[in-house]
Amino acid sequence: MNTTTSSAYNYKVVRQFAIMTVVWGIVGMLVGVLIAAQLVWPQLNLDIPWLTYGRLRPLHTNAVIFAFGGSALFATCYYSVQRTCQTTLFAPKLAAFTFWGWQLVILCAALSLPLGYTTSKEYAELEWPIDILIAIVWVSFGIVFFGTLVIRKVKHIYVGNWFYGGFILTVAMLHIVNSMEMPVLSGGLIKSYSAYAGATDAMVQWWYGHNAVGFFLTAGFLGMMYYFVPKQAERPIYSYRLSIVHFWALIAVYIWAGPHHLHYTALPDWAQSLGMIMSLILLAPSWGGMINGMMTLSGAWHKLRSDPILRFLVVSLAFYGMSTFEGPMMSIKTVNALSHYTDWTVGHVHAGALGWVAMVSIGSLYHLIPRLFGREQMYSVNLINTHFWMSTIGTVLYIASLWVNGIAQGLMWRAVNDDGTLTYTFQEAINLSHPGFVVRLIGGSIFFAGMLLMAFNVWKTIRSADPAKAAVANRFTVEGAH
Repeated sequence: MNTTTSSAYNYKVVRQFAIMTVVWGIVGMLVGVLIAAQLVWPQLNLDIPWLTYGRLRPLHTNAVIFAFGGSALFATCYYSVQRTCQTTLFAPKLAAFTFWGWQLVILCAALSLPLGYTTSKEYAELEWPIDILIAIVWVSFGIVFFGTLVIRKVKHIYVGNWFYGGFILTVAMLHIVNSMEMPVLSGGLIKSYSAYAGATDAMVQWWYGHNAVGFFLTAGFLGMMYYFVPKQAERPIYSYRLSIVHFWALIAVYIWAGPHHLHYTALPDWAQSLGMIMSLILLAPSWGGMINGMMTLSGAWHKLRSDPILRFLVVSLAFYGMSTFEGPMMSIKTVNALSHYTDWTVGHVHAGALGWVAMVSIGSLYHLIPRLFGREQMYSVNLINTHFWMSTIGTVLYIASLWVNGIAQGLMWRAVNDDGTLTYTFQEAINLSHPGFVVRLIGGSIFFAGMLLMAFNVWKTIRSADPAKAAVANRFTVEGAH
């Protein structure tokens, strides 16, 4: 659907977030490759505290989730909400603040985490000022987004905006509640204790942790999927009714699933069982959304032969479907007894992180970047195709190696002799895992190399930008996603 409007869209902040998505993706995944290499060659720790696995691993997760993933969410949200509401962003200066504020948050984390200043829940140093900054930036994000919905030129609120809105509200609630801290008055201004203790603290942590997955890494990126899959396929959503059912079922159930991370702990058994049951119920709305996205390609499957951007988006949906089947299965107590604390969990996380989150983000960026810079398409479609295969092969190698590792570790750790002693030592399990660590490193390296290809493609696209065409597209053309 093409209509016209006299107002210009605010693409500056979208361009900024889109470019930083690529930059932070490279940084975060480079750290991931380094720590994967440290598992293969532990001597790479170099006996330097801030380069050890324990310091770099939280840096890696924060960089890929909040720097790469967060920037992708900001970029695509700001882009699609303007297009679907047929208006420019509300409070453009506040939108600009969210960009610079979010980059400041990331830089602070990049400095504090390797130095060992972390929110360890029971005791925190330095992190609470960053937590306050995150809250301020996130509330500003919400004001910009919901303000844009209020001033929209159309009556209808597109379903992608429901997912973005749900993600923004819930992440704000999760962050503020989980980050509640009590200052240590005798310890200066940088020290604090968690506002919770014991099993309550653990429950709040995993209420936050699993719903960061459920809303930051699922609902937000489903908002992305519901806009960019129809746009790239040039087809309407398969079932708009299903998309609404998907939204309400997902947000109603997901918030209860966190306790499945605490099976066989001090958490009350009823809470563990509730988390397991809700996780199993989640399979239905999750697959409803996956099927809705897949079926949007009805009548357009032939485009997969020539459109690597659409391939990124469709394969990301396949990984989303696989991950949202595997997750509920792993929440079952008897399965969890085998899988928990093993590499199987790490493989499951990266099936979602690389296969779903990264690939849907990459596909969406390949769709919007040419439009932001007045180009018909990216500099090289062949490079996009190469990137697609590198991402797919890298992800499959990564998760398959950790599935094998995880199942082997779980079986070895629970094996006992007739006299009740353990059959295998922990070191024997680690020795057996070493080949899997090597394959994981190879898969991660291939995925990272694909990001370098993307950076080159984006750079060449921006260098050949046509400001005049970008201005025309910015001011006059609205591409509705209905």
